[in-house]
Amino acid sequence: MTITATFFLIAGLGLIAWVFARARAGRFIQSGVASVHSLPSYHGWYAAMWAVVPAILFLLVWSTIAPALGSYQVLESPLAAGLPTDAFERAAILSEARALSHNPDLKVFNDAAVRLAPLYEAADSKYAMIGALAAFLLCFAGGAFAFTRIRPDFRARTQVERTVMFGLLLASLIAILATLGIVASLIFETIRFFGMVSPFEFLFGLDWNPSDKVVDGQATGFGAVPLFWGTVFIGAIIAMLVAIPLGLMSAVYLTQYASANVRKWMKPILEILAGVPTVVYGYFAALTVAPALRSFAVAIGITDASSESALAAGLVMGVMIIPFVSSMADDSIAAVPGSMRDGSLAMGATKSETIKQVLIPAALPGVVGGVLLAVSRAIGETMIVVMAAGLAANLTANPFASVTTVTTQIVQLLTGDTDFDSPMTLAAFALGLTLFVVTLLLNIVALQIVKRYREAYD
Repeated sequence: MTITATFFLIAGLGLIAWVFARARAGRFIQSGVASVHSLPSYHGWYAAMWAVVPAILFLLVWSTIAPALGSYQVLESPLAAGLPTDAFERAAILSEARALSHNPDLKVFNDAAVRLAPLYEAADSKYAMIGALAAFLLCFAGGAFAFTRIRPDFRARTQVERTVMFGLLLASLIAILATLGIVASLIFETIRFFGMVSPFEFLFGLDWNPSDKVVDGQATGFGAVPLFWGTVFIGAIIAMLVAIPLGLMSAVYLTQYASANVRKWMKPILEILAGVPTVVYGYFAALTVAPALRSFAVAIGITDASSESALAAGLVMGVMIIPFVSSMADDSIAAVPGSMRDGSLAMGATKSETIKQVLIPAALPGVVGGVLLAVSRAIGETMIVVMAAGLAANLTANPFASVTTVTTQIVQLLTGDTDFDSPMTLAAFALGLTLFVVTLLLNIVALQIVKRYREAYD
């Protein structure tokens, strides 16, 4: 029996426990007991949790232990006596044997794997059955324990709510610990990088031409200013010049001018832009927008226009993030109290004046939140930049020139066979940490602005 099937069976047994416990608790109310603490549904959930949670936790632990037990049993077999002594070769053969036991039609490169596959199949079946039986026993034991505690004065609601609160706390801790782990790994690898490259050169250098060559203990060619400028130029300037006006104006139109039927169709169509894969935008930018912009540049006398340009990537990126600005601004404007709009109109202001002087300032926190979300999305975009803006690290304000961004260089540095002790690989972590710090500072400043306006318009 597979672990997946065992999961479903345990879930079914948990449903049965919920039904029986709820029915038993319901008899207390039907019999007229006056001091019933919790509703029958809470007793049902209490029994279901005791039936399901211990069994599921055991299965999760067992699923990590069982493969090792199966491998140990296979290695104890006489057929495994002829395996190579080299740990890498032996692990490769065992991996092929396990894969072959699950897929008999799989082509393998070692004859030893064919001999060991039946042993793996038998071992995996044995330990899967052991795990399933143990999980079922835990399920029945937990359900029986919960069933014996069902009484009129039992505080089932308190127990269920505490369990749910513990689960929410655990989920929050996992998110926090994951974030701390990511930041710690970035900091650790960045410290190693700055042991090979001068921090001053990295943060203020104008030449980005990374290599593994180390002269006098320091690597050269890691001036990241062109990357920072490319990220700001494409994601925070060109893309925002497209996304903010179009997103904000579309939100104003949909909330203040469009009829109910138009809004019902236009809002979902606009939000579809957020669901288009970025590779599609990249192809569109590379095959349609970039050639058209180059032809336009040549037509107006710009002879050094590149076939890959910052303008092409920024325009398409701006179209991609319009829904982020529009949706947040739409919700914020719609949430402004109608009394503010009606009061402005009653004082003689026109509709456009009301929108400009009342609704937009009152909805500014939500609008700024949408813009921040859009900026974060644009800064982290990679595919459009790779396909439409190129990989050249140029420090230029010419929108028709080829530039690159921080995220694109991170991907390039970590692609292929990489040595994690080289400055080229560690540079990716330094770039990531710098981008993280800059984004964090921008968010802090924006939150202060939002707080100021929110106090004024609450």
